[in-house]
Amino acid sequence: MSNRKVRVGELVKREISDILHTRFKSSAVLITITEVDVSPDNKNALIFYSVIEADGFTRKKAQQFFAKNTSMFRRELGKRIVLKFLPALTFAFDEKNRAAAMVNELIDELVAPESDASKSTSADKPDA
Repeated sequence: MSNRKVRVGELVKREISDILHTRFKSSAVLITITEVDVSPDNKNALIFYSVIEADGFTRKKAQQFFAKNTSMFRRELGKRIVLKFLPALTFAFDEKNRAAAMVNELIDELVAPESDASKSTSADKPDA
């Protein structure tokens, strides 16, 4: 991955996150921008987000929120950054965080077996 692609992705991520949390304070408090993948020609950007599902705010409501406000995000992004091509924005739910949470839950459910050393007591040892 080229250095420029990474820098543009991080710039877009920072600005989208700032727009999200300054302009939509009440409805976006449970949304986090996790990653931005910019195409090599900078004409498209895939923006991954995660959602803390609480107080009736779900993944579906976040999808509707981004579908409704995509053009506003692009317009605001154009005011904040200067690029030869302003990328077309596509928002997608970040499945990696959900998978990581499931793995953590599975690990938490595991019960560690007692080690053999902790089973032995002083009665098992011969007196010296």
